[in-house]
Amino acid sequence: MSTPRFLDLPPGVSPKRIETPEGVFAALEALPGSGLPDRWPALLVPGYTGSKEDFLSVLQTLAQAGRRVVAIDLRGQFETPGPDDPAAYTCAALGRDVDSLVAVVGGGEPVHLLGHSFGGLVTRETVLDGTGKLASYTLMSSGPAGMVGAREVAGRRMLEKMPQLGLEAMWTEKMEPDALRAGVPEEIVAFLRRRLFANSLVGLECMGRAVLDADDRVDELAETGLSTLVLYGEHDDGWPPRLQAEMADRLDCECVVVPGAVHSPAVEAPETTAAALTRFWNTAESTMLAR
Repeated sequence: MSTPRFLDLPPGVSPKRIETPEGVFAALEALPGSGLPDRWPALLVPGYTGSKEDFLSVLQTLAQAGRRVVAIDLRGQFETPGPDDPAAYTCAALGRDVDSLVAVVGGGEPVHLLGHSFGGLVTRETVLDGTGKLASYTLMSSGPAGMVGAREVAGRRMLEKMPQLGLEAMWTEKMEPDALRAGVPEEIVAFLRRRLFANSLVGLECMGRAVLDADDRVDELAETGLSTLVLYGEHDDGWPPRLQAEMADRLDCECVVVPGAVHSPAVEAPETTAAALTRFWNTAESTMLAR
């Protein structure tokens, strides 16, 4: 496994391959400067068309609080291989993958679990399954059900074309124009293209449908009683901020709005995002240890 040369890894962050009963997963691991974590670990799960690199800007800061932090590629994403079986890419199947990762990363300790965007729909399956030993749960820029609004419309249009036109249509009609309009540097645009074409096409089609058609399971999630945080950018264009705020109310949990951020707070406001996560994780640990 290799990280693109133009995405320099911060000190203390290294590529790993994590072996689980469900398969081998590509990961980035961050450790405290001492190399000896004294807090419970965290597992970060990316969104649709994303990867572990989406968390690069926060990994080192999160680890410096004293914990091991692991970001992964889901099955069929970027550097984690996946089969051509559509059944492998349902939220439930991917949630079982995350269950196995929680067990390995935790090594017997509780794990702070975070899901970004589509990763939130996947990780809530892990939470609802109830077998993982979890310290807390964070929904980052995710929603109560399938994505709505302009991204939903664009996503459905793209899924219609994907079987005939493949990944080239997704890249030339959507992802590349979006990146160029946003002023993304040329080398990062090159990485985004490389990452997209490394994905499983079957996985992208199935996960694309899942992110658009997911059922609302917030009430079930609220019944778990797990310490939960809803965090999103004030200008989120995935799920409307209002909808995410309502989800936090339904969960009766803390809600953090990241100023200036859109759909990727870990990229757009890394220091603010890392500070909010560290505070939440530390509080969740203290609460569990006090019981």
